[in-house]
Amino acid sequence: MDFISEPLQNYIAQHSQDEPKLLQDLNRETWQKVMNPRMLSGPYQGRLLAMLSKLINPKTILEIGTYTGYSALCLAEGLAPDGILHTIDHNEELASIQQKYFDKSDYKNQIKTHIGDALDIISKLNLKFDLVFIDADKANYPNYFKAIVPKMNSGGLILSDNVLWSGKVLQKADVKDVDTQALQVYNKLVNEDSRVESVLLPVRDGLTLTRVK
Repeated sequence: MDFISEPLQNYIAQHSQDEPKLLQDLNRETWQKVMNPRMLSGPYQGRLLAMLSKLINPKTILEIGTYTGYSALCLAEGLAPDGILHTIDHNEELASIQQKYFDKSDYKNQIKTHIGDALDIISKLNLKFDLVFIDADKANYPNYFKAIVPKMNSGGLILSDNVLWSGKVLQKADVKDVDTQALQVYNKLVNEDSRVESVLLPVRDGLTLTRVK
């Protein structure tokens, strides 16, 4: 579902910062070798993630859903000099591509990868986060939010991707469509939680910015 016409999307991309060369290479390799390459954040959203991270200058970042590492590298651009980005994914098969590009980046010593169940890993991280990016299995979005908020520093930012889910959130979800149901619950949960303040942006498939008070 396109929320903005293709010509206007192209105009927006042309008048935003160019995609860095390393990310161009990762983008290309993802489309050539990996299933479901549309899961990649892509140049425009990637530049937005990088800009938000630079504005915050976080010391601790948590990413849920590494995929091929594109968004992690974007978020890492804003890390404090002594900052660390923790990124979690359950798919071991993508680890080689992730590490290949992490090692080529300026942030190779600041990115720590975790393979396994995100909720289990989050519970074991004895850290407070300045910035979190949620972009993994949609059915667990409400659970991720509940696990993350107590671990956020005051003023920290949670970014949640795909919250419009190709417009499916507007319709009554099929009983078997657990992803849409979960995102509908999540969007309501985030909007009504008194511990945070949120704004949902119509960027690509929907991106919510949630500031923890």
